[in-house]
Amino acid sequence: MTAASPTAPSTNPDTAPDTAPSLWPAGWVEETLPVAGTGLQLVKGGSGEPLLILHDEIAHPGALRFHRELAEHYTLYIPFHPGFGRTERLDWVMNMRDLAGWYLMALDELDLGPVNVIGCSLGGWLAAEMASMSPRQFKKLALVAPMGIKPPEGYIYDMFLQVAREFITTAFLDPESTPEFGELCPEAPEPEHALIWEVAREEACRLGWKPYMYYPGLPHLLERLNKLPTMVVWGREDGIVPVSAAQVYHESIPGSRLEILDNCGHLPQVEKADEFIALARQFFA
Repeated sequence: MTAASPTAPSTNPDTAPDTAPSLWPAGWVEETLPVAGTGLQLVKGGSGEPLLILHDEIAHPGALRFHRELAEHYTLYIPFHPGFGRTERLDWVMNMRDLAGWYLMALDELDLGPVNVIGCSLGGWLAAEMASMSPRQFKKLALVAPMGIKPPEGYIYDMFLQVAREFITTAFLDPESTPEFGELCPEAPEPEHALIWEVAREEACRLGWKPYMYYPGLPHLLERLNKLPTMVVWGREDGIVPVSAAQVYHESIPGSRLEILDNCGHLPQVEKADEFIALARQFFA
């Protein structure tokens, strides 16, 4: 399928509103910090060893179950990428390689590293790009249904074919049986929440448009992760990034571990929360 050109929604592309209610647990800190040339929206919560969480292309503005349970064992650092949430867009960041380079500068300024990281979908692609540039920045790497590699079978779903809520629904194999689906994708989202979706989709497509949501050179660069413990997690019925891309990631990262979850779509951390949390705890232990 050939992706259509993105049509910018009628929103401020630089930032989402700061009036949305916080959906983070009590005691977690949400702040905007001057980091690497922009104002970075950063959420921090939990206790234990640092664990960096890189969000997907929708950037849900709150904690899900996998966040809360991992926070029992780790201190979570959850940044919002430039152009997402309330983090200001950087005009010079034109693609995912640029964004990865910016993040490495940001982690230097935050003095966060070497650090464990979980990257989900767009955030998984981002984590893979960062690790290919600077593998020693990370201790262990979990890639959850990452974009970034062209699937040998099928295609990466064009998020602009549907409105945001329908795109999120497509990411689930069985949304009605997923307890957190309503929280992640409310039937009638508040205007602030809907605006966050639209700004996030626009920025994701701006960063990953040509070619759509992958970088042809990435499989060749992932050889640099040969000493970085890496786990790739995928839903077998992923409707956004076909599971055929999982094998390419696995084969491109020497020594990586591949976990395919049955009866699961694009968001195993939500749709198969029990299995994902168990895998994450075991992997990062």
